[in-house]
Amino acid sequence: MLPTGTSPDWAEVDIAVPRPPVRLPGVAMAGFRQRLPAPVDIAMVAHPSVTLLLDLSDGEGIVHGVHGRRRHGSFVAGLHPAGLRVGGRVGECLQIRLGPVAAAAVLGASAELTGTVVPFRDVWGHDADRAEDRLRAAATWDERFAIAAEILGRRPAPRPPVDPEVAHIWRRTLTGQGRVRVEGLADEVGWSRKRLWSRFRAQLGITPKRAARLVRFDHAAHLLAAGRAPVDVAAECGYVDQSHLHREVRTFTDLTPAGVATAPWLAIDDTAWPPPTPPRLPVDGRQRALRPR
Repeated sequence: MLPTGTSPDWAEVDIAVPRPPVRLPGVAMAGFRQRLPAPVDIAMVAHPSVTLLLDLSDGEGIVHGVHGRRRHGSFVAGLHPAGLRVGGRVGECLQIRLGPVAAAAVLGASAELTGTVVPFRDVWGHDADRAEDRLRAAATWDERFAIAAEILGRRPAPRPPVDPEVAHIWRRTLTGQGRVRVEGLADEVGWSRKRLWSRFRAQLGITPKRAARLVRFDHAAHLLAAGRAPVDVAAECGYVDQSHLHREVRTFTDLTPAGVATAPWLAIDDTAWPPPTPPRLPVDGRQRALRPR
């Protein structure tokens, strides 16, 4: 069992990001090394991506679980897996975020993975152990990022890519931070609302409306983690009022806005996945930006 509520001391965690950023559309990476491995237990916050968490630790390593069911080792989490917790004595791990369009191209399973958490081997197949061994043996994070990009880039597409219209609508949802109308998006690509709903859900595993809600929640969660007041976040993100924001936060995390504001994983999000603009100051003002050594 994981110790309940044990958060990592981020001052004791080195966080590495690719330099330059990974040149794979829809893909972001970050590496984590805990200098003194200690037991942790983190509730993962919903994010608009399919997440690969690759365990590069020696010993016990990553323990992940949903609703009390525990497993060891690397895993893949689809869009919006409910109740996901990650912990154990984690020494080193590589996290890869794949936008659902990229996940469909690389994994061929974006739709099938929605709401699920499965072992990495079940998704990657017989090459999973070799991929992990190569990453574990690399001397630096820069080498690991290069290996990961190579592995992702040369993986044969298991199925045709998503429709250009679906990819366009996903991009519009992201750039609009979830504040988009499905009817307007259908008009943009010349589809009926029914066709858009059907193709989007079949290929990405989520309805256009649910996707917009998830993207809008992600934007709101980061504003809350940056110290913004819930009432201001509700207004900026287009929620009807603060109660509407509260309900959406509950839906995606089973937390209150105050709980999301202090979520451990969000505290390092801008460090691990730097935005194009200067990163926001974390809530407590003490988090230092870490880079590969």
